[in-house]
Amino acid sequence: MKIFIIAMLVAIVASLGSGLFFLSKDGQGSPRVLKSLKIRVALSGILLLALLAAYFFGWLGPLPGA
Repeated sequence: MKIFIIAMLVAIVASLGSGLFFLSKDGQGSPRVLKSLKIRVALSGILLLALLAAYFFGWLGPLPGA
C-alpha cells in the first residue's frame, strides 16, 4: 500500500509539473493545461478513495503509541 501511495503522489506531482510546463508554453486556455488538470484531479480522487478504503479495511491505521 505504501508503494501505491508514493507512486500516486509522484504521478500527481508529475501532472502538476506538466501542467505548469504547458501553461508556460501554450498560455491560458490550452487544452493540454485542462487535460493535465483533469488528470491531476482524477489521480487525487483515486488516492483519496484508496486511502479511505484502506483505512476501513484495516490496512492503514493510526500509528502505535500516537
